[in-house]
Amino acid sequence: GFNGIARSTHQMTTQAIQLNLEPRVVLGKKVKKLRKAGIIPVHFYGPGVDDKALQCDQSTLIRALFQAGGTTPIIINVPDEITDQLVFAREIQWEPVRGNILHVDLLAVRTDQKVSAQVPISLTGDSPGAREAGGTVILQLREVSVEAMPLEIPNEIVVDLAQLTDPNGSIRAGDLELGGNVTLTTDIEEVIARIEVARAVEETMEAPDGGDAAEPGEEQDNSSA
Repeated sequence: GFNGIARSTHQMTTQAIQLNLEPRVVLGKKVKKLRKAGIIPVHFYGPGVDDKALQCDQSTLIRALFQAGGTTPIIINVPDEITDQLVFAREIQWEPVRGNILHVDLLAVRTDQKVSAQVPISLTGDSPGAREAGGTVILQLREVSVEAMPLEIPNEIVVDLAQLTDPNGSIRAGDLELGGNVTLTTDIEEVIARIEVARAVEETMEAPDGGDAAEPGEEQDNSSA
């Protein structure tokens, strides 16, 4: 076990992401006119709440969605209807050609109940083991599943490669430091990152008719770090 390899950074939102929306009176096919005016239709739903048709200015909505990513809840307000309601953006429909947002679903969540979330993995630092072996670190698992209270879900988990000192070593999900209030639901044996070493030059030279032997360093293209 590589205890302490993964230094998770809980990039908690110090200032909650607030989003003000308006009730939507235009429904059905008429929402095309809304979109032309830069207004995006939003569907609000969830356990214990009434479904509502809402709308929001596109630039305001996009800014909130990018700030939140997939893991940070957003606090929404709708005049006379919804006050400080915690939501997650659950489905975002994009227009394929221009890349405009067509529709957003906002799922209501309670602050006192745990939720499941997929948290992205980010690598930082250099691995001494990779340097020693002349290899490269491969990010094998881009995100892990966790359970936590909505406001305690980290935006990302930053894994420090400095302590990956063994060329044959790997970082597994069970090595991640998530904090006391965050529970990992991904299998602890899942490999997050490992070192991949390009084949030796001698092997390349001996491969019959060129074969499929890789040139040194060629396999580094697999790295998504």
